[in-house]
Amino acid sequence: MNLLVEEFQRHFFSMTRLPSFPWSTCRHSLCRKFPPSVRFRRLFLSQLIKQQEEAGADPLDELYDALAEVLGPEDANECYKNYLLPHGGAVTLLENTALISQGTTGLVTWEAGLYLAEWALDHREVFTGRTVLELGSGMGVTGITVCRCCSPSSLVFSDYNPSVLQKLRTNVGVNGLSNATPVVSVEQLDWTSATEEQLQKIGADVVIAADVTYDPEVARNLVTLVSKVIRSSGPEVFICSTIRNLETHHGFKQHLENAGIKHKVITGGASRVFCYDRTLSLELIQLYR
Repeated sequence: MNLLVEEFQRHFFSMTRLPSFPWSTCRHSLCRKFPPSVRFRRLFLSQLIKQQEEAGADPLDELYDALAEVLGPEDANECYKNYLLPHGGAVTLLENTALISQGTTGLVTWEAGLYLAEWALDHREVFTGRTVLELGSGMGVTGITVCRCCSPSSLVFSDYNPSVLQKLRTNVGVNGLSNATPVVSVEQLDWTSATEEQLQKIGADVVIAADVTYDPEVARNLVTLVSKVIRSSGPEVFICSTIRNLETHHGFKQHLENAGIKHKVITGGASRVFCYDRTLSLELIQLYR
């Protein structure tokens, strides 16, 4: 398959259970209700037409009509991404099109969050009937997947950035979690000032986080918070990281050791559910005293 089509799939749609004919992608009900960015729809449709022309086939008129719809409009600064789930549902996220915007990287989904979501799907028993706290939820792909598929009793999404929290609340609502089971809340959580009393009130049985160790200061603050969480309710803690800088990653583990927190690397991988860059170095660890 052409790299452009693969790029469309990786960024905007998990194609696992869609029919093979590309038109089923272009006019799929999810793509029509929650459309990907104008730029990628334009590139995707242009490439499909080019492939059919090179194969000596006459492209469908509907492909030209769909392309015409996206030739004029300028791309917005946000778009939807849809990730199909094994049971047939989907996680739909409203995200920014830029990797960094409004001074944060939290307005897009990153690979470690998708990997952690896949791991959760393979280990649903970790979350079933339990209170889950997600740290640095970002756009919510991991927590929403857990809510949709793993039957927790409650899940607390948390982040600090106001812009991230606003969009996160939108995504919780888009996915029908606002007034449903499990009990869901979205809370602002400052890792530097959160108290053990505040964490005891949440009463987490399981704590999850993804892509939150990319910066030395952020990693240090995370360890401080995790120490309080472990003291407050003694939960299972799982952190998934993309190892972009070995020095930063080793520094995070050194902070854990200095705080008396042990860790073990969870091996074995996870079932491939979502489309993302699997050439990256991803590591999932469990923390404990």
